Amino acid sequence: MPWPRLPGDSAVADMHEENKTAANGCGKIRSGAQNGAALLALMEKTGYSMVQQNGQRKFGGPPPGWEGPPPPRGCEVFVGKIPRDMYEDELVPVFERAGKIYELRLMMEFSGENRGYAFVMYTTKEEAQLAIKILNNYEIRPGKFIGVCVSLDNCRLFIGAIPKDKKKEEILNEMKKVTEGVVDVIVYPNATDKTKNRGFAFVEYESHRAAAMARRRLIPGTFQPWGHTIQVDWADPEKVVDEETMQRVKVLYVRNLMISTTEDKIKAEFNKFKPGVVERVKKLRDYAFVHFFHREDAVAAMSVMNGKCIDGASIEVTLAKPVNKESSWKQHFNGQISPSSENLLGFPNKEDGTQKSLGKPASLSVRLNGQHSPSSPEVERSTYPFFPGIKLTPISMYSLKLNHFSSAVMHLDYFCHKNSWAPPEYCLYSTTSQDGKILLVYRVLISSIADDSQSYFMPEKLCTTVEDAKELAAQFTLLHLANCTPYLA
Repeated sequence: MPWPRLPGDSAVADMHEENKTAANGCGKIRSGAQNGAALLALMEKTGYSMVQQNGQRKFGGPPPGWEGPPPPRGCEVFVGKIPRDMYEDELVPVFERAGKIYELRLMMEFSGENRGYAFVMYTTKEEAQLAIKILNNYEIRPGKFIGVCVSLDNCRLFIGAIPKDKKKEEILNEMKKVTEGVVDVIVYPNATDKTKNRGFAFVEYESHRAAAMARRRLIPGTFQPWGHTIQVDWADPEKVVDEETMQRVKVLYVRNLMISTTEDKIKAEFNKFKPGVVERVKKLRDYAFVHFFHREDAVAAMSVMNGKCIDGASIEVTLAKPVNKESSWKQHFNGQISPSSENLLGFPNKEDGTQKSLGKPASLSVRLNGQHSPSSPEVERSTYPFFPGIKLTPISMYSLKLNHFSSAVMHLDYFCHKNSWAPPEYCLYSTTSQDGKILLVYRVLISSIADDSQSYFMPEKLCTTVEDAKELAAQFTLLHLANCTPYLA
């Protein structure tokens, strides 16, 4: 007897399910009919509906008696590493511990097994944060631990290779001409010439679907604003920090500074509204972190200083967001570090329900002491002819993706920049081998400016050349950060 078919299921899937058996957490075998009966019992008990379509099965959305719009952004969590033979009748009771479930979407295979991940939307942001707190790394079956992190439906696109003389209004109007649902355009002034932009912009859309449709419409080659071929990709999602953590922040993030503005100048300007409140300032290129002794002074200074001019530049001031080190390292080493990362762990694109590849660290073509170094996805190491008349466009290395870097040194520098940290500092040391050779090793310092933490990394092998020693030190640092060693403790 086949298990009762839910609305939207195909007859073929039911035939697969008739013959399918799955082991439950107690080591027993549960038939397809028993799976169906368990799901029907869950629907009867909770009053929630369940429908399967487009490769996912939706439980709820909305729940019984719900009135009004769906919960706001930030109420959904991503759940990974779910046993393939686990279904809603086991998952719902676990996730109800954190609060009322608005909707649970379990990604399904054609065979009837789940795809190992799901999205759970709660009715409030507080419930979603509690789910992350109590259920991340939760042992859902003996030896089986699930991962839970925030899920954000990305509504922002990165647009690169924009002419630097274009103003925000021009870019906004151009995007509205060819795409629908444009809400805003974010343009940052050039670090050295504030009358120009940086050659890229972020376009905010009213929904993830609108952004996804715009991304398809703007594929390079099909649309050339101002006669330029633009670059289009998903923007990095904004870091999400829980409200409790943000309530303790006493550091301000100040951007759009002049390159020439000094840390002493910034400190003096922020001390004007109340002398002696600034502990210290750390400036990097055209942005800085201003540390205060007390949070209330930081909040007051933010209100007073936002939009003020320092050395002729109108500055933007916000509370600095502390780095969630663990999720940040997981994103960049288990997933992909690129503007297309959809959420914290490089997890699925919500638009089509298909999972993005969790890129495994590929090996560099360079070997050090017989060992491959972990780094970015496979890099094409080729040269092409440079013909007279080819147009060249100045760009920042930080606007590129990881597959443009072939060395661990560059990879580490790129990663620190993406997290708004100070560049890695390399200190060279030497010793002499028994046969008189000079052997070298670098120690690497990683500083997180926002929360003032520091960590040192030094490999256990010595090299004969400076280049190899530096590359090995960067490899060693990346490996230890990926494995959540002391820096994440």
